Amino acid sequence: MSAIRLFIALWLLSAVSLVRAEPLVLLTENLPPFSMAASGGNFAKDADVQGISSDTVRALCSKAQQECQLILRFPWDRLYKQTLDSKGYGLFSTIRTPEREALFKWVGPIAVSDWVLLAKADSTITLDSLDQAGAYKIGGYRNDAISQFLIDRGVTVQTSLQDKENLNKLEKGLIDLWATDDVGGRYMAKQSSLGALKVVHRFNSADLYLALNKETPDELVQKLQKALDDMRAQGELGTIKNGYL
Repeated sequence: MSAIRLFIALWLLSAVSLVRAEPLVLLTENLPPFSMAASGGNFAKDADVQGISSDTVRALCSKAQQECQLILRFPWDRLYKQTLDSKGYGLFSTIRTPEREALFKWVGPIAVSDWVLLAKADSTITLDSLDQAGAYKIGGYRNDAISQFLIDRGVTVQTSLQDKENLNKLEKGLIDLWATDDVGGRYMAKQSSLGALKVVHRFNSADLYLALNKETPDELVQKLQKALDDMRAQGELGTIKNGYL
């Protein structure tokens, strides 16, 4: 009888280990320099997922001794829904808005997003306040918190399925201003024929997080948060960011 009990105990320990060994699947989008595919495309996995946020998430998983699989896909709407619906999934870089607060469990901040209106370098547009932006054609990213921030305040935004589409619209004169993240927008612009862009107005700042499915165990969330806090205290987050800027 004791041998049977021992077998059962060992089997249970093995089962628990297997459960703990299950990796988190962490989804992201192509949003340079926070997340991007090494190939420049809209799909990548693991080491081929690069960028400030991607390297930060990869490092905090390693420090927390949690196996994580990083996957970059498109579009954002699909990734958002999959994280909402699927146990064991996470999504980054996610802005932690009041509307999203209760939908996920959060680890962060992993980076900071400064929200700006960008124009061509030779643009003569000047803005003293966000209220004046309504006089211009503004492009944004569909279902993105930055675009939604403006829309909620009565500013009309022409949204695109991919944020980089706004570069083409800006170049062709289809929009006057691009509502985007300061670092990400200017990074993408430098890779395009437009080159440097001008910041016309800064209107908000938001922390970026790793959003985890609600069924993620609290113990794991706390473990990941501690790993991130340790990285921040040791200056590792700044080192990662500086490697891309």
